[in-house]
Amino acid sequence: MPVMGEKSLLFSRNLSGCYRQLGLEGGSVLLAVSGGADSCALLVGTALVREALSLRVEVATLDHGLRPEARRDTEAVVRLAARWELPCHVRELGLRRGPGVEERARHARYAALEALRRERGLGVVATAHTATDQAETLLMRLLRGTALRGAIGIHRAGPALVRPLLGYTREEVEAFLAEQGTGFVHDGMNEDRTFLRARLRHDLLPALSAAVGFSVVPHLAAFTRVAAEDEALLARLADEAWGRLVLPDGSLDAVGVRALEPALRRRVLVRLMTGVGAEVDGPSLDRVLDAVAEGGTVTLRGGHVPGGLRLMAMGGRVRCVRREEPAGEAVACLVLEGEGSQGIQPGTQWHFGVGSGTPPPGALALPLREETRWPLTVRTRRAGDRVRGPAGSRKLQDVLVDGRVPREHRDRVPVVTDAGGGVLWVPGVWNSPDAGAVRLYLWALPPGTGMPGGSAL
Repeated sequence: MPVMGEKSLLFSRNLSGCYRQLGLEGGSVLLAVSGGADSCALLVGTALVREALSLRVEVATLDHGLRPEARRDTEAVVRLAARWELPCHVRELGLRRGPGVEERARHARYAALEALRRERGLGVVATAHTATDQAETLLMRLLRGTALRGAIGIHRAGPALVRPLLGYTREEVEAFLAEQGTGFVHDGMNEDRTFLRARLRHDLLPALSAAVGFSVVPHLAAFTRVAAEDEALLARLADEAWGRLVLPDGSLDAVGVRALEPALRRRVLVRLMTGVGAEVDGPSLDRVLDAVAEGGTVTLRGGHVPGGLRLMAMGGRVRCVRREEPAGEAVACLVLEGEGSQGIQPGTQWHFGVGSGTPPPGALALPLREETRWPLTVRTRRAGDRVRGPAGSRKLQDVLVDGRVPREHRDRVPVVTDAGGGVLWVPGVWNSPDAGAVRLYLWALPPGTGMPGGSAL
């Protein structure tokens, strides 16, 4: 018979309430039990409340293959589960020590638990993370450098995953087990100070508590709960800001980004960076913020893009683009001899044609004067190109800048010239002034528009 002293009553009452808050009353759960104090308390506590909650409970214990005594631990879990009449499943992971062993073990552990959960048709996996684990995780992230999102620490619930003991400290867990007369095993890896978590657990946390005269664990854990609430609000506001500022091409309105409060500006820019696979850390984000404030550019790491990535805050937009590579072969020219001529300009994939009929759907059009000098040539920009209008002559470069054509696209913008080399048209950017009688039109279909079969230009 279980011992229901004061500590056990409080523990089971709080655990039952947590399961209800997580929506598990009448549900099912797979308990991840290693044999340590925290997971043994999860097993015993859940066994105490399962009947009242109509909760189907099964147990999983994993042998990572990293410690010779692991078989002893799994056998202890099997015995404890049998004592409480809970089905128990043992899985061997076969890991090896080496670089990144903590992270490798974590991924293998969660993958095995999820596979077993699906196999057994259970609702969620429950792990035994406590407030002490939460405090350790917070300190690890703060020491390595984190923003508010990282300060959230361990989430109480995720997809098919719950952590019902996050409200308990390790001392409270052990006091519950002592009252129940339940022993637990000690994992030697938890004592190994080559791991940062072990050093925080056995050195830093006790030192902090000694310095202030009380346990700091509940306060650190409480901070993560408040941080989670604040982060949820900021994330929602950042989503709303993104929706207002994102432009059809995926870039952001630069003026709007600069007007955001710093907390929202960081989140919006992080979303832009991660969207192209760029690496985001404190120093890189600081450089991006400076570039946006000054209207400049900054090189980004990651993205798996040959030549790397750049963030550009120019022309009223903030965007991530491939870094400019050395120019290759020039884009070939397309020559249009007169009415009925048509073709695709190699390199830009714009489709051009000359005719007097109805243009294809989606086409841009330029009226051609009677005195137009043929043939027309479609090419890309060249040094010295100028356009002429009623107000005089301007550099084509200035026209492209005023038209907010991204720098990385300017060398692929089609430019139409007449037989004398004068610029007649930059489709979608600049038209020559209309004057004189018009008989023909020059049509242009942007890339991807497609040319309708049988349409004459």
